[in-house]
Amino acid sequence: MNAMASTSNGGSFILVLNCGSSSIRFALFAAGDGEPPRRPAWNGKVQDIGGPAPDIGASDLPVTPLALSAVQPYHDALARIRDEVLRWLAGRPLAAVAHRVVHGGSRYFAPVRVDAQVLAELRSYIPLAPLHQPFALEAMEILLAERPALPQVACFDTAFHHTLPQVERMLPLSWDAWERGLRRYGFHGLSYEYIAIALAERHGRAPAEAARTIVAHLGSGASLCAMQGLRSVATTMGFSALDGLMMGTRTGALDPGAVLYLMEIEQLSLQQVGHALYHQSGLLGISGLSGDPRVLLAREAEDSPEGERARAALALYVRRIVREIGALVAVLGGLDRLVFTAGIGEHNAVLRARVCTALGWLGLELDDAANQADRPCIASAASRVDVGVEPTNEEWIAARHAAALMTP
Repeated sequence: MNAMASTSNGGSFILVLNCGSSSIRFALFAAGDGEPPRRPAWNGKVQDIGGPAPDIGASDLPVTPLALSAVQPYHDALARIRDEVLRWLAGRPLAAVAHRVVHGGSRYFAPVRVDAQVLAELRSYIPLAPLHQPFALEAMEILLAERPALPQVACFDTAFHHTLPQVERMLPLSWDAWERGLRRYGFHGLSYEYIAIALAERHGRAPAEAARTIVAHLGSGASLCAMQGLRSVATTMGFSALDGLMMGTRTGALDPGAVLYLMEIEQLSLQQVGHALYHQSGLLGISGLSGDPRVLLAREAEDSPEGERARAALALYVRRIVREIGALVAVLGGLDRLVFTAGIGEHNAVLRARVCTALGWLGLELDDAANQADRPCIASAASRVDVGVEPTNEEWIAARHAAALMTP
């Protein structure tokens, strides 16, 4: 990546890498005085890394198949992203690279400049976020080796939840476990941080801060965050990204006795249990069809075993969201605003309607036309709870943090 540090008169950019277990989103934001623009100058995504049909697409690149080696597909994907970034930059320099890092552990509560020591410490959190942490660190390691002078900034999904009160952070284990760092951290923080900013802009800071708000980040991973004063006071993901809501392929909250049963009675190894909980559960596990609710919604009307399982998966998915919202309403002492975000939350009107219908006891009522159109406000005029759809922007939050950290 040597050319990434070249100089030119065309202005500099911040590259944001959002590395997931099977995909990498990348974006370039113009760097200058103050915070970067909200919209990237250029962005794209590699998906299905490690799967049968990986592809790449970008603002100026149609989605095309991508050949990745079976031995190191993630490394190959990063190399292709490097090539596309260099092509688009055309000699213009990078000011920094910002990484979304899922887990900052009990040490990192703010963005940090990456060096070898930070990288080593972040590796210790891999067991807490095995789907995401290793891949962000791989990108950092490659850049540190190839361009040690290029600033890299780690931005942590756990940081937004640093405001959780102790009672929300504690696990009901021994006090020694708490002192060893076994606690609830919370995740999807870059998303929630952006939504807090967006709500203050949309409704005014004082009204937004006064509202008892629950934000539903519903994507392939999913969680809820209860906010007071636009700060996190409770959230559904805890010690790991397995907790809370049922997800595309992850269980969400699960009786630990079931895990003990799988290991003791069914004799599954630790690795087999981990694979089942992260990759073979949730919507995919129950339906046997897909972890994507769009696929299940298209099959749920079928009078077939597949249709029955699709219905069961979607029913449990909605039930778990509704149950957890109810718990957070109790913590907040009421609810003034419910906000949907992320891929499913922003684009799936059917599931939003099912969740909101089950929450009708709160005085929550949807405007069907607004909901179908994914409008910012989807509540009816008669609703006692404001309901909104707010697109998230995790990459901009990361670019913003990098710009602030690099400013003298």
